[in-house]
Amino acid sequence: MRNLIIGAALALAAPLTALAQPTTVADSAKGKILTNAQGMALYTFSKDSTDHSVCDGGCAALWPPLKAAPSDQASGAFSIFRRSDGTLQWAYQGSPLYTFAKDSKPNQVTGDGFNNVWHVARPAGSQ
Repeated sequence: MRNLIIGAALALAAPLTALAQPTTVADSAKGKILTNAQGMALYTFSKDSTDHSVCDGGCAALWPPLKAAPSDQASGAFSIFRRSDGTLQWAYQGSPLYTFAKDSKPNQVTGDGFNNVWHVARPAGSQ
């Protein structure tokens, strides 16, 4: 019976970690931004559409997608979609999320405004 209870508790606890938000909110030179677990700024690409990325190949090398694990479960403003290469990617309010390879430290936002199509991701209600 004790093993059954422990097993049930572990089974219930496992999905809780999969529901964790893939991002955090941090302060930067551009105000409040979304960052990944390592504190690196997240960006959106204005050529993407809702839950669909057009950033592949060399683009994805410079702008790595924020990958999701098969066990991750989206909630609230976050969603997960399948990229053309079969990997899973996180999106916020339908916008796919990326980091920028040239950002070298947490909360750096050197990619914001890049070619007028890359923008730092902001939490809802932030300017």
